[in-house]
Amino acid sequence: MFIQNSQLIVRKVKNMADKKFNILVTNDDGYRAPGIRALVEVVKEFGNVTVVAPDDSRSGMSNAITVYSPLRVKKIKEEENLTVYKCNGTPVDCVKIGISELMDETPDLLVSGINHGANSSVSVLYSGTMGAAIEGTIHGIDSIGFSLCDYSKSANFEHTKSYIRDIVSNVLEEGLSQNISLNVNFPVGDIKGVTVCRQSRGKWMEEFEKRQDPAKRSYYWLTGYYQDFEPEAKDTDSYALENGMVAITPITIDMTAYKEMERIKNWNISLNGTNK
Repeated sequence: MFIQNSQLIVRKVKNMADKKFNILVTNDDGYRAPGIRALVEVVKEFGNVTVVAPDDSRSGMSNAITVYSPLRVKKIKEEENLTVYKCNGTPVDCVKIGISELMDETPDLLVSGINHGANSSVSVLYSGTMGAAIEGTIHGIDSIGFSLCDYSKSANFEHTKSYIRDIVSNVLEEGLSQNISLNVNFPVGDIKGVTVCRQSRGKWMEEFEKRQDPAKRSYYWLTGYYQDFEPEAKDTDSYALENGMVAITPITIDMTAYKEMERIKNWNISLNGTNK
């Protein structure tokens, strides 16, 4: 599905201007990251914003939670329609404590990002940005993760803002289906359109660089590259991003493989665990 810029996403805001929504914002790059500042600038237009974000980078945390250490939260800023907290936990910790302890009401919307770097394809499984969005979905909150294909700390997010505004407008007006969150990835540079697409099939090909510290003890730095297993497929997020389009991918927290269930039902498994 390809949508021209001139037909981007039809706004169905209607009477939304009269309503103040409660919005929870988080990320995995830390509360000082330029990406989260850009995201707050947009969503402040829709109501009251509470930011609960890690005190430093927590990239690659996925759905991790803190179990054996205390969580600490500090209020950083409070002004009209905006309160900012930093937390020493993971992005999912930030969502949990934001909903349970810091906000007076369950938020109408959770947005995570804007991540510095893509979260397309299999990266959604590792992403702290998407881990936070998925946690919001678990709580029954419409949730969106936003990412830009630029890992630089000086990344320019200006070209994403109008698209974020339209996507947020539609989600607030129309809502998302149960157990569904949105994974939205932006290309770098001029945007040629928007596509609603699936995750591409691929894998991070890990490589470890072995080094030695001054005491001659070995340690490793994780490196590697992403390999797309279906580079010719035109209905994937990877293809969209490579061709200058915004990739919108609905994802579900229900990881059941329903077709495989039916196949496994035909297995011959005896009650005592042996087949004869």
